[in-house]
Amino acid sequence: MSTAEKVAYATKLLRISGPQSVADILDRTIHQDSLTALPLMPDSFVDLLIVDPPYNRQKDFNGSTFKVMPEADYQIWLASWMSQLPRLLKPTASIYMCCDWQSSNAIYQVFSRHFQVRNRITWEREKGRGAKRNWKNASEDIWFGTMSDKYTFNVEAVKLQRRVRAPYRDNAGKPKDWQETQQGNFRNTYPSNLWTDISIPFWSMAENTDHPTQKPEKLIAKMVLASSNPGNVVFDPFLGSGTTSVVAKKLGRHYVGIEQEELYACWAQKRLALAEQDTSIQGYTDGYFWERNVGLGDRIPAVKQNH
Repeated sequence: MSTAEKVAYATKLLRISGPQSVADILDRTIHQDSLTALPLMPDSFVDLLIVDPPYNRQKDFNGSTFKVMPEADYQIWLASWMSQLPRLLKPTASIYMCCDWQSSNAIYQVFSRHFQVRNRITWEREKGRGAKRNWKNASEDIWFGTMSDKYTFNVEAVKLQRRVRAPYRDNAGKPKDWQETQQGNFRNTYPSNLWTDISIPFWSMAENTDHPTQKPEKLIAKMVLASSNPGNVVFDPFLGSGTTSVVAKKLGRHYVGIEQEELYACWAQKRLALAEQDTSIQGYTDGYFWERNVGLGDRIPAVKQNH
């Protein structure tokens, strides 16, 4: 991002100083600390909440350092902002809260006080440093919860299309629970709470930024498609470089994001502008999620079956 771009995108950021209506903040990036902004947000406007808070480890966010705390202190910090979220959510809202193995327990303790816990998702990060005296840390967790027993879950929208290596056929010789195409044999599988099809953004991917904890668009797309409908409002109070808002926009949802670092907020604005021309999401094609690093041109060729 050039200096001129940063100046231009900074003018599009919102800062709030009083109570807001939904119209005031809809499809905007709020450049502010969440603890300051959350009390000013309107009641019951959120259909889907996606939160990727700082984990309990030392991390530099463009000069602002988050430091490791004793777990009790980390829970107090979590509660300082998480307790403000239920007021913002509709009774039918869903919530996804990201964490790693070190912060998962503390986040669960606070998360479960405010929301009905539905599941814990574990997703594989294929990147990460090797460890000579420990297991390589290659996964993160996401706590999935809801406000009530009435909530959206579009299971057909988040099926994973997998290659079928040993296809079964019925007595008539027709494919059984899979599709036979000229590109190969595939099965649309129900989504589980173990996600192994995610690629971390790397330098050659259009979505990549220099944010130290950027989440992949494909990861967020699973949550948005499963737990919201077109036109719904998706809210992220720790927006970072804007992935949640960008994915919401690409998938026809409204968005609201809060980010305290101006540079990251400007990155978000640039990505939102780019999303007006390019709505593609890596790993999501033709209404299905694909196995990692598999695209339309990578599908295995069809194999003739002899009967």
